[in-house]
Amino acid sequence: MIVPMKKVFLLIRQSESEPALEKLRALGVIHVENVQAPEGIKLSAIAEDLSLIEQAQMALTDARHNPAAKVALIKSDNYKIICHHLVDLQKRISQLKEYAVTLNSWIGQWEHWGDFDPQSIRQLAGKNILIRFYQLTKEQFASLPDNILVKEISREGRIINCLIIAFEAIEISFKELEPPKMPLSAMKQRLIEDTQIMQALKDEIGAYAGFAEKLLKAKNSLKKDLEFYEALKGMGESEGIAYLKGYLPVDLQEAMFGLARQHGWGAISNDPDEFDRVPTLVRNPRWISIISPVFKMIEVVPGYNELDISLWFFIFFSIFFGILIGDAGYGLIYLLLTFLAQRKWGGKFNNPSIFILFYILSSFAVIWGFLTASFFGQEWLPVWARPIMPSLRNDVKMQEFCFFLGALHLSIAHLWRAILKFPKIFFLADIGWVNVLWGAFFMAKSLILGSSFPALAKWPLILGPALIIFFSNPRKNIFKSIGAGLGALLLNIMNNFTDIVSYIRLFAVGLATVAVADAFNKMAMGVGFNSFSSGLLTSFILLIGHLLNIILGPLSILVHGVRLNVLEFCAHLDIKWSGFAYRPLKEEKIV
Repeated sequence: MIVPMKKVFLLIRQSESEPALEKLRALGVIHVENVQAPEGIKLSAIAEDLSLIEQAQMALTDARHNPAAKVALIKSDNYKIICHHLVDLQKRISQLKEYAVTLNSWIGQWEHWGDFDPQSIRQLAGKNILIRFYQLTKEQFASLPDNILVKEISREGRIINCLIIAFEAIEISFKELEPPKMPLSAMKQRLIEDTQIMQALKDEIGAYAGFAEKLLKAKNSLKKDLEFYEALKGMGESEGIAYLKGYLPVDLQEAMFGLARQHGWGAISNDPDEFDRVPTLVRNPRWISIISPVFKMIEVVPGYNELDISLWFFIFFSIFFGILIGDAGYGLIYLLLTFLAQRKWGGKFNNPSIFILFYILSSFAVIWGFLTASFFGQEWLPVWARPIMPSLRNDVKMQEFCFFLGALHLSIAHLWRAILKFPKIFFLADIGWVNVLWGAFFMAKSLILGSSFPALAKWPLILGPALIIFFSNPRKNIFKSIGAGLGALLLNIMNNFTDIVSYIRLFAVGLATVAVADAFNKMAMGVGFNSFSSGLLTSFILLIGHLLNIILGPLSILVHGVRLNVLEFCAHLDIKWSGFAYRPLKEEKIV
């Protein structure tokens, strides 16, 4: 559920604002909203230091760790000295890379001219011996005057590289090439030397990889400082009084008032109004909150006045996972991978919910695999390995189930809205949409699957639109009321049909997973295990085919399983994900 918030104002003597904010940070309950744009020398300095660390971290990321590099490491506890050194090294590498591009361009341009010293060309010019470089087509070369001395150097297809030698200035209508700055051999040698220098610089950066953790701690500490000083400089000021605006959960306001009384601060709290930007804090029972890593991964937060769909997201996301993966063998592999990941990295997580979530999701894939007799495919299994629910192996029945699942899922959204609106009369509009959804379900069966349209199914399509027209926006003027309701119906009725049909993606992706597995199984069995080489090839085909499904399976969950919850379901709940997370100003252990 979304925790109710209180808007609070604290009045503090301006001279005591910084120590007061320190105490508030220690309490750690107020999400600060700046009264004015924070600015100042301290903030600028912190921002510059953060930028410096990020540049140094980027240099370390780009370089390969090389602890054996024989370089003189800086002996200092000052992260700034280390960062400046790393940034300088990275800048030198960037400069050398840019010059290497120029050198390669020059080498490519003059490779066909041979090795010569441009300085000699300039010395000859001082003795009135003019040597000019040209790249001419065969036709242009043939059209040169007979009274000039021409030396052909090389040919590149239709292009002739040539020199024109003269003892006085002459006019040639073709474009002259500017001679290079250095000999070709010098260019190549410079390129080799610069490449060696770049490698040495990269090795030196790699030798500093051990400082990565130190830089991360410094960065995290600076971020907390930045947060603190932004809150300090964002406080309002008037006649020696500083005032802070923020939000905190209702159940934590007494702790804030206790601190205010203890230090003699003025404190006011009231309910947020419709114009306030209130942060969202979602707090659920532990068994529901295991879905929270998914919301963090896709970075969505419901608005403060919206609904928390964690429960329904968890239930239907688990079902969608089972259908989309659809194979007990893959589900068991996901279980094993989750177990191994928890053993290796579980100690680094304060909250094990991500592992519990993957155990549950993988179990749903295993259950669906047993229901449909899918274990690394279906066709290779013996005859006795029959599905527990054969109807789930029938394409038409499975598509019908997907339509049913869609109608049920979206009906829950409108019933939830109806319950929230009750006892106001316009709750009946959502009851109308529930009727329309089930009417659309029968229409989808009839139009797409060729099923007969039941006689009773016409009543939801009559009752639903009637309730929507009359109760979507009831007003004293019945004509305006009907007009508003009719507009809502016309704008959304087709969306209800297409939304239900969109759940067929569960069937399509699940079928594709099985089809890929069966195709690779057939391909592998066609090769067989008759010899060592054929057995090796068969194993390779099986590995590639099933690995493809194992990798693409979670991607299909993100694309389809998340979409049906976050878009289709939430559109019917009128959730726009317009919120931002409650982040109180608080002290945190820098790890």
